Amino acid sequence: MRIELKTISKNGIAEAISKAELYRFLNEPEEAESICRDILAIEPAHQLALRMLGLALTDQFTGGASDRYAEVKSIFQSLKDLYERLYYTGLLHERRAKAQLRAGHLPHTLLPLFEEAMRSFAEAEKIRPADNDDAILRWNRCVRLLQSRRDFELEKEGPSFDVHDSPPI
Repeated sequence: MRIELKTISKNGIAEAISKAELYRFLNEPEEAESICRDILAIEPAHQLALRMLGLALTDQFTGGASDRYAEVKSIFQSLKDLYERLYYTGLLHERRAKAQLRAGHLPHTLLPLFEEAMRSFAEAEKIRPADNDDAILRWNRCVRLLQSRRDFELEKEGPSFDVHDSPPI
């Protein structure tokens, strides 16, 4: 017997998005992922569903080889808005590094992932919408995490790049 997926209606997308958000809040990212895939099956470029799918996948990161890093990177690179591409790519690197840290990877080996996250946040900050400090908040979280652990062996002045020194995209 072959079992096939059913298609949701376009009119049901808004409610499906709400359910996917709820499942992420309930720490059930697999359910959120499934709902986002249902939305994208009928509207492949739906920006909110793409963002939420990428986030649901990063919610599942364990720091192991099974993490779908390349898939998430592709999803976030498909976002139309440059700010969102930069910001969510930064989140990807940050969440990947944190998952690997929880999994017991040596902290000094994860520094390049945190630096890449911070590079993305710095670039996003330059073009952020008015009154949107999300990229700054994420940058600061990375800095605080790095400063809180001696095993990262950071120099006193922090990472070797600054928001204003980042190369243009």
